[in-house]
Amino acid sequence: MAKKDSVIETSTKIAPTAATRSPGAGIANVQPKFYDCPSNLPPPPPPPLPPRRAAKAASPRKASPVVEMFQALTTKKGKNPSVGGNYSKQIASSAHNSIVGEIQNRSAHLLAIKSDIETRGEFIESLIQKVLAAAYQDIEDVLQFVDWLDNELSSLADERAVLRHFQWPEKKADAMREAAIEYRSLKLLETEVYSYKDDTTVPCGTALKKMAGLLDKSERSIQRLIKLRNSVMATYKNHKIPTDWMLDSGTVAKIKQASRMLAKMYMKRVILELESFRYSERESTQEAFLLQGVHFAYRAHQFSGGLDSETLCAFEEIRQRVPGHLQSSREIFSAIPLS
Repeated sequence: MAKKDSVIETSTKIAPTAATRSPGAGIANVQPKFYDCPSNLPPPPPPPLPPRRAAKAASPRKASPVVEMFQALTTKKGKNPSVGGNYSKQIASSAHNSIVGEIQNRSAHLLAIKSDIETRGEFIESLIQKVLAAAYQDIEDVLQFVDWLDNELSSLADERAVLRHFQWPEKKADAMREAAIEYRSLKLLETEVYSYKDDTTVPCGTALKKMAGLLDKSERSIQRLIKLRNSVMATYKNHKIPTDWMLDSGTVAKIKQASRMLAKMYMKRVILELESFRYSERESTQEAFLLQGVHFAYRAHQFSGGLDSETLCAFEEIRQRVPGHLQSSREIFSAIPLS
């Protein structure tokens, strides 16, 4: 045993020395080993495919609160609304009617209308008879009647909603209102023009602009009245509404007379402004004022159909101040007779 151990120890000491002395010797002597495989075995299976991500299940969208409420209203105990199309329509119609009915039963405005229809029928019938019997010769009486009628109808919760349940003479009532509104606007314009007074403390430009605005307003009002007269004259006569105020001899003549007063004040203000000019003032400024006065006089003459003697005297004074080179103004002078 001692001899065998010495032999093993000697071999372990010699092996590294031999390997160190010839590095490639051990590697060259290593031979690959081959094993015979049977030829009748099947080929190995292919590697498994990588796992696919599982598709997320489409989550149903959450219905809005309005849809949920409608679905809850349209679902009845023991029945399925999706069984048939006609059944679904019937359920939807029933739900709609129930919602509308609930709103009507809870609306204070609709309840007030319903109350007026049920309790104020006698009052409305009396108003109907008064409208049908209304026949006046003076437009002022129509104005008072319309004001009274509107005051009576204002006590209803909703005039049109209540009156449509009765035989209300809508065409005649609306025609009387239209005539009253137009007549009132003309009277206000007439009062505004007649009450205008020229204040010399107000700058000349501001005063002339105010008078020109009143003349413009008068022209527009008369044009609107002429259009209304051509379209509603027959209707007013059928409803026994007076029409004399719509003629040229009525309120129209008064407004035209007021425009002549405006022209007279305008001429005097222009002359006063020209007299206040100093010699240092530019000639173009004086000519501008002269032309402004001439044009206003021409407009007032065309609108009113003529000027009074006092206005013509003021116009003649302005005419004499206009230089000879202003040919455009000379043409306007020829259109306004001085006698």
